Amino acid sequence: MNKTATKKTSILIIYTGGTIGMVQDPKNGALIPVRFEKIQEVVPELKKFNFIIKTITFTPALDSSNMNPITWIKIARTIERNYNNYDGFVVLHGTDTMAYTASALSYMFENLDKPIILTGSQLPIGMIRTDGKENLITAVEIAAAKADGQSVVPEVCIYFDFKLYRGNRTLKRDAELFSAFRSVNYPELAVAGIDIKYSPEFIYYPENKGILKLYTNFDDNVVILKMFPGINQNVLNSVLNTPGLRGVILETFGSGNVPTARWLINCIKRAIKRGIIVLNITQCEGGRVVMGQYQTSLELLNAGVVSGKDMTTEAAITKLMFLLGQDLKPAEIKMYLNKSLRGEISE
Repeated sequence: MNKTATKKTSILIIYTGGTIGMVQDPKNGALIPVRFEKIQEVVPELKKFNFIIKTITFTPALDSSNMNPITWIKIARTIERNYNNYDGFVVLHGTDTMAYTASALSYMFENLDKPIILTGSQLPIGMIRTDGKENLITAVEIAAAKADGQSVVPEVCIYFDFKLYRGNRTLKRDAELFSAFRSVNYPELAVAGIDIKYSPEFIYYPENKGILKLYTNFDDNVVILKMFPGINQNVLNSVLNTPGLRGVILETFGSGNVPTARWLINCIKRAIKRGIIVLNITQCEGGRVVMGQYQTSLELLNAGVVSGKDMTTEAAITKLMFLLGQDLKPAEIKMYLNKSLRGEISE
């Protein structure tokens, strides 16, 4: 036996649930879950990679609407337990909350040097016109990709409809199109055509290569508060006085603006004085919060609201939950909210 023989590439597929994991029952045509231990029979193209492909299926499989921090931790711990045995990981997930899970996972892993690629589909993998097969096949190929012995994309990503995105820069943009996701404020990491063309200048590489660390504490005493014309004082007061509330994502207009009604600013000021952290995120898909550019956001800046800059709402809410879950002082949380942890924010 040749001891110098190259070790076979190994990929772990983790099926959490979602549309991708369904096939039609040949007897009655009803959709039933795929037996993922037989995935290479459902998608025989995977055999052509000549990889070692193993699968883990969550029981019960979860609709992505039921995802929460407990499930994020389960996914992360599954990866951690298997980290040394595989070259990359593919997480199959429902599309509705995929961007939240990808964002959360990105914060949970420090010193990540292997790909964690989330994907799913708009149509079940067992349907003739499914987008699931291509999404899965290419996600596996990306998870396995190496250059000079190192993973090409050592970060948490979403692959969908021929494009690879940084997970914490991604949002779901359409419920019906195959191009369900987009990353407005950050370029694609790769585009799959005849070849998969990577953009290494946009890929996040850890500054300090060290032992993988996993953080699993989240605090879900948070809320997303969306501004709208005519927002009611009683409603705002009710939200901001929720017992146990620790953090607020304030979804504002344009570059971070709110109505200048004195009662509104005072409500926010009182919340901040009680120790609640308020993070300002734009409602727009693209662009960024620029606190103080207009009078309507200068009031927030003076009140102590933190700028979320160009983070997505998904990245912001999971980051706030993550930071509140760590043993940090309020000043440290505010500092880290303004700092890029895993490439989720443009500094």
